[in-house]
Amino acid sequence: MYIATHARTQPDRPAIVMVESGIVVTFAELDRDSTRLARAWRAAGLVPGDRVAILTENRPEFFTAAWAAQRSGLYYVPINWHLTAAEMEHIVRDSGSRALFASAPFTELAAHLAAGDAIRSAVSVGGEIPGFDPLDAVLAAQSDAPLDDELEGSEMVYSSGTSGQPKGGRRPLPGVHPDTVDPGRYKMVQLLGLDEPQVTFLTPGAPLYHAAPLRYTMRVSRLGGTNVVMERFDPEAGLRAIEAHRITHSQWVPTMFIRMLRLDDGVRAAYDLSSQRSAFHAAAPCPRAIKAQMLDWWGPIIHEYYGGSEGGIVTYISPHEWLAHPGSVGRPVVGKLHIVGDDGREAAPGEPGLVCAEDGAPIDYLNDPAKTAAAHDERGWATVGDIGYVDDEGYLFLTDRRDHMIISGGVNIYPQEVEDVLVGHPAVADVAVLGVPHDELGEEVKAVVQLTDAHGPSDELAAALIELCRSSLAGFKCPRSVDFVEELPRAPSGKLYKRRLREEYWKGHASLIG
Repeated sequence: MYIATHARTQPDRPAIVMVESGIVVTFAELDRDSTRLARAWRAAGLVPGDRVAILTENRPEFFTAAWAAQRSGLYYVPINWHLTAAEMEHIVRDSGSRALFASAPFTELAAHLAAGDAIRSAVSVGGEIPGFDPLDAVLAAQSDAPLDDELEGSEMVYSSGTSGQPKGGRRPLPGVHPDTVDPGRYKMVQLLGLDEPQVTFLTPGAPLYHAAPLRYTMRVSRLGGTNVVMERFDPEAGLRAIEAHRITHSQWVPTMFIRMLRLDDGVRAAYDLSSQRSAFHAAAPCPRAIKAQMLDWWGPIIHEYYGGSEGGIVTYISPHEWLAHPGSVGRPVVGKLHIVGDDGREAAPGEPGLVCAEDGAPIDYLNDPAKTAAAHDERGWATVGDIGYVDDEGYLFLTDRRDHMIISGGVNIYPQEVEDVLVGHPAVADVAVLGVPHDELGEEVKAVVQLTDAHGPSDELAAALIELCRSSLAGFKCPRSVDFVEELPRAPSGKLYKRRLREEYWKGHASLIG
Protein backbone atom coordinates (compact mmCIF):
# COMPACT_ATOMS: atom_id res chain seq x y z
CA MET A 1 0.00 0.00 0.00
CA TYR A 2 1.27 3.46 -0.91
CA ILE A 3 -0.03 6.69 -2.43
CA ALA A 4 -0.83 5.14 -5.83
CA THR A 5 -3.22 2.78 -4.05
CA HIS A 6 -5.05 5.68 -2.42
CA ALA A 7 -5.08 7.67 -5.67
CA ARG A 8 -7.13 4.82 -7.13
CA THR A 9 -9.42 4.11 -4.16
CA GLN A 10 -9.89 7.60 -2.64
CA PRO A 11 -8.57 10.08 -5.24
CA ASP A 12 -10.31 13.13 -3.79
CA ARG A 13 -9.27 12.55 -0.16
CA PRO A 14 -6.86 15.27 1.02
CA ALA A 15 -3.34 13.92 1.37
CA ILE A 16 -1.87 17.27 2.43
CA VAL A 17 -3.55 20.29 4.03
CA MET A 18 -1.48 23.39 4.75
CA VAL A 19 -2.89 25.28 7.76
CA GLU A 20 -1.93 28.89 7.01
CA SER A 21 -2.27 28.95 3.23
CA GLY A 22 -5.24 26.58 3.12
CA ILE A 23 -3.71 24.69 0.17
CA VAL A 24 -5.09 21.16 -0.20
CA VAL A 25 -3.39 18.41 -2.22
CA THR A 26 -5.45 15.28 -2.91
CA PHE A 27 -4.02 11.79 -3.23
CA ALA A 28 -4.70 11.89 -6.96
CA GLU A 29 -2.69 15.11 -7.29
CA LEU A 30 0.18 13.89 -5.09
CA ASP A 31 0.39 10.63 -7.02
CA ARG A 32 0.32 12.39 -10.40
CA ASP A 33 2.89 15.07 -9.59
CA SER A 34 5.32 12.77 -7.79
CA THR A 35 5.16 10.33 -10.72
CA ARG A 36 5.97 13.11 -13.19
CA LEU A 37 8.86 14.41 -11.09
CA ALA A 38 10.23 10.87 -10.73
CA ARG A 39 10.16 10.59 -14.51
CA ALA A 40 11.96 13.92 -14.87
CA TRP A 41 14.74 12.79 -12.56
CA ARG A 42 15.08 9.49 -14.41
CA ALA A 43 15.29 11.43 -17.70
CA ALA A 44 18.07 13.56 -16.15
CA GLY A 45 20.10 10.39 -15.60
CA LEU A 46 19.37 9.61 -11.96
CA VAL A 47 19.26 5.90 -11.14
CA PRO A 48 18.18 3.97 -8.03
CA GLY A 49 20.52 4.68 -5.14
CA ASP A 50 21.23 8.27 -6.24
CA ARG A 51 20.54 11.18 -3.90
CA VAL A 52 18.24 14.20 -4.19
CA ALA A 53 18.65 17.21 -1.88
CA ILE A 54 15.51 19.12 -0.79
CA LEU A 55 15.80 22.71 0.44
CA THR A 56 12.34 24.11 1.17
CA GLU A 57 10.29 25.44 4.04
CA ASN A 58 7.18 23.50 5.12
CA ARG A 59 5.15 23.57 1.90
CA PRO A 60 3.10 21.02 -0.08
CA GLU A 61 5.69 20.58 -2.83
CA PHE A 62 8.08 19.10 -0.26
CA PHE A 63 5.93 15.97 -0.40
CA THR A 64 5.97 15.97 -4.21
CA ALA A 65 9.76 15.73 -4.12
CA ALA A 66 9.88 13.25 -1.24
CA TRP A 67 7.38 10.88 -2.84
CA ALA A 68 9.05 11.20 -6.24
CA ALA A 69 12.23 9.89 -4.61
CA GLN A 70 10.40 7.37 -2.42
CA ARG A 71 8.78 5.70 -5.43
CA SER A 72 11.86 5.70 -7.71
CA GLY A 73 14.52 4.14 -5.49
CA LEU A 74 16.28 7.39 -4.62
CA TYR A 75 17.57 8.73 -1.32
CA TYR A 76 16.09 12.13 -0.48
CA VAL A 77 18.22 14.42 1.66
CA PRO A 78 16.23 17.15 3.44
CA ILE A 79 18.41 20.15 4.29
CA ASN A 80 18.09 21.99 7.59
CA TRP A 81 17.84 25.58 6.38
CA HIS A 82 18.82 26.88 9.82
CA LEU A 83 22.36 25.62 9.23
CA THR A 84 25.13 27.81 7.89
CA ALA A 85 25.77 27.98 4.15
CA ALA A 86 28.97 26.00 4.66
CA GLU A 87 27.10 23.26 6.53
CA MET A 88 24.45 23.06 3.79
CA GLU A 89 27.13 22.83 1.13
CA HIS A 90 28.79 20.05 3.13
CA ILE A 91 25.51 18.09 3.14
CA VAL A 92 25.00 18.41 -0.63
CA ARG A 93 28.60 17.48 -1.43
CA ASP A 94 28.94 14.78 1.23
CA SER A 95 25.68 13.09 0.20
CA GLY A 96 26.72 13.14 -3.45
CA SER A 97 23.35 14.62 -4.39
CA ARG A 98 22.72 14.68 -8.15
CA ALA A 99 19.51 16.72 -7.99
CA LEU A 100 18.44 19.75 -5.99
CA PHE A 101 14.83 20.71 -5.28
CA ALA A 102 14.63 24.19 -3.74
CA SER A 103 12.16 26.99 -3.01
CA ALA A 104 12.47 30.69 -3.84
CA PRO A 105 13.09 31.94 -0.26
CA PHE A 106 16.48 30.23 -0.50
CA THR A 107 17.38 31.53 -3.96
CA GLU A 108 20.94 32.64 -3.21
CA LEU A 109 21.79 29.51 -1.25
CA ALA A 110 20.18 27.22 -3.82
CA ALA A 111 22.07 28.81 -6.71
CA HIS A 112 25.32 28.32 -4.81
CA LEU A 113 24.53 24.71 -3.92
CA ALA A 114 23.62 23.85 -7.53
CA ALA A 115 26.94 25.12 -8.89
CA GLY A 116 29.29 22.52 -10.36
CA ASP A 117 28.90 19.41 -12.46
CA ALA A 118 27.44 17.07 -9.83
CA ILE A 119 23.88 18.45 -9.92
CA ARG A 120 22.09 16.98 -12.96
CA SER A 121 18.64 18.42 -12.18
CA ALA A 122 17.77 21.68 -10.40
CA VAL A 123 14.06 22.33 -9.82
CA SER A 124 12.51 25.41 -8.19
CA VAL A 125 9.16 26.04 -6.48
CA GLY A 126 7.50 29.21 -5.22
CA GLY A 127 9.30 31.50 -7.66
CA GLU A 128 12.22 31.64 -10.06
CA ILE A 129 15.76 30.64 -9.13
CA PRO A 130 18.43 31.40 -11.76
CA GLY A 131 19.55 28.22 -13.48
CA PHE A 132 16.65 26.16 -12.11
CA ASP A 133 13.68 24.71 -13.99
CA PRO A 134 10.29 25.70 -12.51
CA LEU A 135 8.42 22.72 -11.11
CA ASP A 136 5.28 23.44 -13.15
CA ALA A 137 7.25 23.28 -16.39
CA VAL A 138 9.05 20.11 -15.31
CA LEU A 139 5.77 18.37 -14.49
CA ALA A 140 4.04 19.52 -17.67
CA ALA A 141 6.74 17.89 -19.78
CA GLN A 142 6.27 14.41 -18.28
CA SER A 143 3.76 11.58 -18.48
CA ASP A 144 1.51 10.38 -15.64
CA ALA A 145 2.39 6.76 -16.34
CA PRO A 146 4.32 5.16 -13.47
CA LEU A 147 7.93 4.18 -14.02
CA ASP A 148 8.31 0.63 -15.26
CA ASP A 149 10.79 -0.08 -12.45
CA GLU A 150 9.34 1.70 -9.42
CA LEU A 151 11.42 0.92 -6.33
CA GLU A 152 11.20 1.87 -2.69
CA GLY A 153 13.48 4.81 -1.83
CA SER A 154 14.42 6.21 1.57
CA GLU A 155 15.16 9.39 3.46
CA MET A 156 18.78 10.18 4.32
CA VAL A 157 18.73 12.52 7.29
CA TYR A 158 21.75 14.52 8.37
CA SER A 159 22.33 15.47 11.99
CA SER A 160 21.41 19.03 12.96
CA GLY A 161 24.99 20.08 13.64
CA THR A 162 24.48 20.43 17.40
CA SER A 163 27.80 18.70 18.11
CA GLY A 164 29.97 19.27 15.03
CA GLN A 165 29.74 18.84 11.26
CA PRO A 166 26.42 17.29 10.15
CA LYS A 167 26.62 13.56 9.47
CA GLY A 168 24.31 11.55 7.24
CA GLY A 169 22.59 8.45 8.55
CA ARG A 170 22.19 5.94 5.73
CA ARG A 171 19.80 2.99 5.64
CA PRO A 172 20.04 0.26 3.00
CA LEU A 173 17.41 0.37 0.28
CA PRO A 174 15.15 -2.70 0.32
CA GLY A 175 15.17 -3.14 -3.48
CA VAL A 176 11.42 -3.81 -3.68
CA HIS A 177 8.41 -2.16 -5.30
CA PRO A 178 6.84 0.49 -3.01
CA ASP A 179 3.52 -1.34 -3.03
CA THR A 180 5.11 -4.43 -1.47
CA VAL A 181 6.35 -2.63 1.66
CA ASP A 182 4.26 -3.71 4.63
CA PRO A 183 3.40 -0.65 6.75
CA GLY A 184 2.92 -3.04 9.67
CA ARG A 185 6.66 -3.57 9.84
CA TYR A 186 6.85 -0.19 11.50
CA LYS A 187 6.18 -1.14 15.11
CA MET A 188 5.77 2.49 16.18
CA VAL A 189 3.04 3.05 13.58
CA GLN A 190 0.88 0.51 15.38
CA LEU A 191 1.76 1.63 18.92
CA LEU A 192 0.89 5.25 18.10
CA GLY A 193 -2.31 4.32 16.29
CA LEU A 194 -1.30 5.69 12.91
CA ASP A 195 -2.71 2.58 11.23
CA GLU A 196 -6.21 3.41 12.48
CA PRO A 197 -8.75 4.34 9.78
CA GLN A 198 -9.22 7.96 8.66
CA VAL A 199 -6.25 9.40 10.55
CA THR A 200 -5.88 13.17 10.42
CA PHE A 201 -2.31 13.85 11.49
CA LEU A 202 -1.13 17.28 12.66
CA THR A 203 2.47 18.33 12.21
CA PRO A 204 2.39 21.57 14.25
CA GLY A 205 5.17 23.54 12.60
CA ALA A 206 8.03 21.11 13.17
CA PRO A 207 10.25 21.37 10.08
CA LEU A 208 9.89 18.56 7.59
CA TYR A 209 13.67 18.31 7.25
CA HIS A 210 13.73 16.77 10.74
CA ALA A 211 13.65 12.97 10.92
CA ALA A 212 10.54 12.48 13.08
CA PRO A 213 7.99 14.68 11.25
CA LEU A 214 9.40 13.58 7.90
CA ARG A 215 9.15 9.86 8.61
CA TYR A 216 5.73 9.98 10.22
CA THR A 217 4.10 12.23 7.63
CA MET A 218 5.38 9.91 4.90
CA ARG A 219 3.98 6.88 6.75
CA VAL A 220 0.63 8.60 7.26
CA SER A 221 0.45 9.21 3.49
CA ARG A 222 1.41 5.60 2.81
CA LEU A 223 -1.45 4.46 5.05
CA GLY A 224 -4.00 6.81 3.43
CA GLY A 225 -4.28 9.40 6.20
CA THR A 226 -4.42 13.18 5.83
CA ASN A 227 -1.40 15.22 6.85
CA VAL A 228 -2.33 18.64 8.26
CA VAL A 229 0.87 20.69 8.24
CA MET A 230 1.48 24.00 10.01
CA GLU A 231 4.00 26.15 8.20
CA ARG A 232 5.39 27.33 11.57
CA PHE A 233 4.53 26.72 15.20
CA ASP A 234 2.34 29.04 17.23
CA PRO A 235 0.86 27.66 20.46
CA GLU A 236 -2.68 28.99 20.05
CA ALA A 237 -2.69 28.26 16.31
CA GLY A 238 -1.86 24.65 17.16
CA LEU A 239 -4.95 24.37 19.35
CA ARG A 240 -7.02 26.11 16.68
CA ALA A 241 -5.82 23.60 14.08
CA ILE A 242 -6.81 20.64 16.26
CA GLU A 243 -10.35 22.01 16.53
CA ALA A 244 -10.72 23.19 12.93
CA HIS A 245 -9.38 20.03 11.26
CA ARG A 246 -10.69 17.53 13.84
CA ILE A 247 -7.19 16.20 14.38
CA THR A 248 -7.02 12.60 15.55
CA HIS A 249 -3.23 12.17 15.88
CA SER A 250 -0.41 14.66 16.36
CA GLN A 251 3.31 14.91 17.03
CA TRP A 252 5.03 17.43 19.29
CA VAL A 253 8.28 18.36 20.97
CA PRO A 254 8.49 19.37 24.65
CA THR A 255 9.12 23.06 23.94
CA MET A 256 5.74 23.16 22.19
CA PHE A 257 4.09 21.68 25.28
CA ILE A 258 5.73 24.33 27.44
CA ARG A 259 4.55 27.17 25.22
CA MET A 260 0.97 25.84 25.12
CA LEU A 261 0.92 25.45 28.91
CA ARG A 262 2.04 29.09 29.23
CA LEU A 263 -1.15 30.25 27.46
CA ASP A 264 -3.84 31.82 29.63
CA ASP A 265 -6.30 29.31 31.03
CA GLY A 266 -9.12 30.99 29.10
CA VAL A 267 -7.29 30.57 25.81
CA ARG A 268 -6.55 26.91 26.47
CA ALA A 269 -10.16 26.23 27.41
CA ALA A 270 -11.55 27.98 24.33
CA TYR A 271 -10.78 25.16 21.88
CA ASP A 272 -12.48 21.80 21.39
CA LEU A 273 -9.73 19.17 21.46
CA SER A 274 -12.03 16.17 21.82
CA SER A 275 -11.21 14.69 18.39
CA GLN A 276 -7.73 13.68 19.58
CA ARG A 277 -7.06 9.96 19.91
CA SER A 278 -3.26 9.96 20.14
CA ALA A 279 -0.60 12.62 20.65
CA PHE A 280 3.06 11.73 20.85
CA HIS A 281 6.39 13.41 21.40
CA ALA A 282 10.10 12.79 21.07
CA ALA A 283 13.24 14.67 19.82
CA ALA A 284 14.15 16.04 23.27
CA PRO A 285 13.58 14.98 26.89
CA CYS A 286 10.31 16.23 28.38
CA PRO A 287 10.46 17.53 31.98
CA ARG A 288 8.33 15.40 34.26
CA ALA A 289 6.25 18.34 35.52
CA ILE A 290 5.44 19.41 31.96
CA LYS A 291 4.42 15.90 30.90
CA ALA A 292 2.23 15.56 33.99
CA GLN A 293 0.48 18.86 33.25
CA MET A 294 -0.14 17.83 29.64
CA LEU A 295 -1.67 14.52 30.76
CA ASP A 296 -3.91 16.39 33.19
CA TRP A 297 -5.04 18.67 30.35
CA TRP A 298 -5.36 16.28 27.39
CA GLY A 299 -5.96 13.06 29.27
CA PRO A 300 -4.12 9.72 28.87
CA ILE A 301 -3.50 10.04 25.13
CA ILE A 302 0.12 11.25 25.20
CA HIS A 303 2.62 8.66 24.06
CA GLU A 304 6.40 8.99 23.99
CA TYR A 305 9.20 7.30 22.12
CA TYR A 306 12.95 7.69 22.09
CA GLY A 307 15.56 6.89 19.48
CA GLY A 308 18.37 8.48 17.51
CA SER A 309 17.59 9.65 13.99
CA GLU A 310 20.65 7.72 12.81
CA GLY A 311 19.62 4.41 14.41
CA GLY A 312 20.32 2.40 17.55
CA ILE A 313 17.77 1.65 20.25
CA VAL A 314 14.09 2.65 19.96
CA THR A 315 11.91 2.72 23.09
CA TYR A 316 8.24 3.45 23.67
CA ILE A 317 6.05 4.25 26.67
CA SER A 318 2.27 4.53 26.80
CA PRO A 319 0.48 7.19 28.87
CA HIS A 320 -0.54 4.67 31.52
CA GLU A 321 2.97 3.22 31.75
CA TRP A 322 4.40 6.72 32.14
CA LEU A 323 2.07 7.47 35.05
CA ALA A 324 3.45 4.34 36.73
CA HIS A 325 7.05 5.19 35.77
CA PRO A 326 7.11 9.01 35.57
CA GLY A 327 10.09 10.35 33.68
CA SER A 328 10.79 7.15 31.76
CA VAL A 329 11.03 6.98 27.97
CA GLY A 330 9.91 3.37 28.02
CA ARG A 331 11.22 -0.04 27.12
CA PRO A 332 12.77 -1.19 23.83
CA VAL A 333 10.66 -1.96 20.78
CA VAL A 334 13.74 -2.12 18.52
CA GLY A 335 17.00 -3.59 19.80
CA LYS A 336 18.11 -4.98 23.15
CA LEU A 337 18.98 -2.30 25.71
CA HIS A 338 22.29 -2.19 27.59
CA ILE A 339 23.54 0.44 30.05
CA VAL A 340 27.32 0.46 29.98
CA GLY A 341 29.39 1.94 32.79
CA ASP A 342 32.78 3.68 32.50
CA ASP A 343 34.47 0.30 33.04
CA GLY A 344 32.72 -1.19 30.00
CA ARG A 345 30.52 -3.50 32.05
CA GLU A 346 26.75 -3.43 32.25
CA ALA A 347 25.47 -1.14 34.97
CA ALA A 348 23.07 -2.30 37.66
CA PRO A 349 19.48 -0.94 37.76
CA GLY A 350 19.50 2.68 38.89
CA GLU A 351 23.14 3.19 37.93
CA PRO A 352 23.69 5.61 35.02
CA GLY A 353 25.79 4.75 32.02
CA LEU A 354 25.98 4.92 28.25
CA VAL A 355 22.76 3.86 26.51
CA CYS A 356 23.65 1.13 24.00
CA ALA A 357 21.72 -1.12 21.65
CA GLU A 358 22.35 -4.69 20.66
CA ASP A 359 20.70 -5.64 17.35
CA GLY A 360 19.10 -2.20 17.08
CA ALA A 361 18.49 -0.09 13.99
CA PRO A 362 21.81 0.00 12.10
CA ILE A 363 24.02 3.05 12.53
CA ASP A 364 26.06 3.89 9.43
CA TYR A 365 27.38 7.41 8.93
CA LEU A 366 27.84 8.17 5.25
CA ASN A 367 31.49 8.74 4.25
CA ASP A 368 32.65 8.55 7.87
CA PRO A 369 33.80 5.03 8.80
CA ALA A 370 35.66 6.40 11.83
CA LYS A 371 32.47 7.88 13.30
CA THR A 372 30.57 4.72 12.45
CA ALA A 373 33.21 2.65 14.24
CA ALA A 374 33.21 5.01 17.24
CA ALA A 375 29.45 4.50 17.62
CA HIS A 376 30.03 0.78 18.30
CA ASP A 377 32.00 -1.06 20.96
CA GLU A 378 33.94 -4.31 20.57
CA ARG A 379 30.71 -6.28 21.08
CA GLY A 380 28.99 -4.43 18.25
CA TRP A 381 26.67 -2.57 20.62
CA ALA A 382 25.76 0.83 19.19
CA THR A 383 25.21 4.21 20.87
CA VAL A 384 24.33 7.76 19.89
CA GLY A 385 25.95 9.12 23.07
CA ASP A 386 23.05 9.37 25.52
CA ILE A 387 23.40 8.67 29.24
CA GLY A 388 20.66 6.93 31.22
CA TYR A 389 19.69 4.14 33.58
CA VAL A 390 17.01 1.45 33.86
CA ASP A 391 14.77 0.66 36.77
CA ASP A 392 14.08 -2.84 38.10
CA GLU A 393 11.41 -3.39 35.44
CA GLY A 394 13.66 -2.39 32.54
CA TYR A 395 12.21 1.07 31.91
CA LEU A 396 14.78 3.51 30.55
CA PHE A 397 15.36 6.93 32.11
CA LEU A 398 17.58 9.44 30.28
CA THR A 399 19.82 11.68 32.33
CA ASP A 400 21.61 13.61 29.55
CA ARG A 401 23.94 13.38 26.61
CA ARG A 402 27.51 12.30 27.25
CA ASP A 403 28.80 15.47 25.59
CA HIS A 404 26.70 17.69 27.89
CA MET A 405 27.88 16.26 31.21
CA ILE A 406 29.47 18.77 33.58
CA ILE A 407 32.47 17.67 35.65
CA SER A 408 32.87 20.03 38.60
CA GLY A 409 35.53 19.21 41.15
CA GLY A 410 35.63 15.65 39.82
CA VAL A 411 31.87 15.15 40.29
CA ASN A 412 29.58 14.32 37.34
CA ILE A 413 26.54 16.60 37.00
CA TYR A 414 23.81 16.01 34.42
CA PRO A 415 22.33 19.33 33.20
CA GLN A 416 18.96 17.85 32.22
CA GLU A 417 18.11 17.22 35.88
CA VAL A 418 18.65 20.91 36.67
CA GLU A 419 16.83 22.09 33.54
CA ASP A 420 13.79 20.03 34.49
CA VAL A 421 13.55 21.94 37.79
CA LEU A 422 14.06 25.40 36.31
CA VAL A 423 11.55 25.02 33.47
CA GLY A 424 8.83 24.56 36.07
CA HIS A 425 9.17 28.20 37.17
CA PRO A 426 6.39 30.33 35.61
CA ALA A 427 8.88 32.98 34.44
CA VAL A 428 10.98 30.49 32.45
CA ALA A 429 10.18 29.94 28.78
CA ASP A 430 13.32 27.94 28.03
CA VAL A 431 16.56 27.07 29.79
CA ALA A 432 19.98 25.56 29.18
CA VAL A 433 22.33 24.45 31.94
CA LEU A 434 26.01 24.05 31.12
CA GLY A 435 29.44 24.00 32.64
CA VAL A 436 31.51 27.18 32.41
CA PRO A 437 35.20 27.71 33.33
CA HIS A 438 36.20 27.72 36.99
CA ASP A 439 39.83 28.05 38.12
CA GLU A 440 39.60 25.52 40.94
CA LEU A 441 36.72 23.21 40.05
CA GLY A 442 37.40 23.05 36.32
CA GLU A 443 33.73 23.75 35.59
CA GLU A 444 30.89 25.35 37.50
CA VAL A 445 27.19 25.14 36.79
CA LYS A 446 25.50 28.03 34.99
CA ALA A 447 21.88 28.43 33.92
CA VAL A 448 21.11 30.37 30.74
CA VAL A 449 17.44 31.37 30.82
CA GLN A 450 14.96 32.67 28.27
CA LEU A 451 12.05 34.36 30.05
CA THR A 452 8.40 34.53 29.13
CA ASP A 453 7.09 37.80 27.71
CA ALA A 454 5.49 38.69 31.05
CA HIS A 455 8.77 38.68 32.98
CA GLY A 456 11.98 40.68 32.83
CA PRO A 457 15.49 39.82 34.03
CA SER A 458 16.57 40.86 37.52
CA ASP A 459 19.00 39.88 40.25
CA GLU A 460 16.03 38.92 42.40
CA LEU A 461 14.69 36.52 39.77
CA ALA A 462 18.14 34.98 39.29
CA ALA A 463 18.38 34.39 43.05
CA ALA A 464 14.88 32.88 43.09
CA LEU A 465 15.79 30.44 40.32
CA ILE A 466 18.92 29.32 42.16
CA GLU A 467 16.91 28.89 45.35
CA LEU A 468 14.33 26.83 43.46
CA CYS A 469 17.10 24.42 42.48
CA ARG A 470 18.44 24.27 46.02
CA SER A 471 15.00 23.30 47.28
CA SER A 472 14.92 20.29 44.96
CA LEU A 473 18.51 19.23 44.27
CA ALA A 474 21.80 18.60 46.03
CA GLY A 475 23.79 21.81 46.38
CA PHE A 476 26.64 20.75 44.09
CA LYS A 477 24.18 20.36 41.19
CA CYS A 478 22.70 23.86 41.48
CA PRO A 479 23.66 26.82 39.29
CA ARG A 480 26.07 29.29 40.82
CA SER A 481 24.91 31.96 38.40
CA VAL A 482 22.12 32.74 35.96
CA ASP A 483 22.37 34.58 32.66
CA PHE A 484 19.27 35.87 30.86
CA VAL A 485 19.07 35.84 27.05
CA GLU A 486 16.48 36.96 24.52
CA GLU A 487 16.31 33.53 22.90
CA LEU A 488 18.16 30.25 23.23
CA PRO A 489 19.63 28.73 20.05
CA ARG A 490 17.16 25.89 19.68
CA ALA A 491 16.27 24.19 16.40
CA PRO A 492 12.57 24.00 15.46
CA SER A 493 12.89 20.25 15.99
CA GLY A 494 13.36 20.99 19.70
CA LYS A 495 17.09 20.28 19.87
CA LEU A 496 19.21 22.82 21.70
CA TYR A 497 22.40 23.99 20.07
CA LYS A 498 24.21 23.77 23.41
CA ARG A 499 27.58 23.58 21.70
CA ARG A 500 27.14 27.18 20.49
CA LEU A 501 26.48 28.37 24.04
CA ARG A 502 29.49 26.53 25.41
CA GLU A 503 31.76 27.99 22.77
CA GLU A 504 30.85 31.51 23.89
CA TYR A 505 31.66 30.81 27.53
CA TRP A 506 34.83 28.83 26.80
CA LYS A 507 36.51 31.31 24.46
CA GLY A 508 40.13 31.63 25.56
CA HIS A 509 39.93 28.57 27.82
CA ALA A 510 41.18 25.05 27.22
CA SER A 511 38.14 22.79 27.01
CA LEU A 512 36.60 20.06 24.95
CA ILE A 513 33.55 21.79 23.53
CA GLY A 514 30.72 19.24 23.62
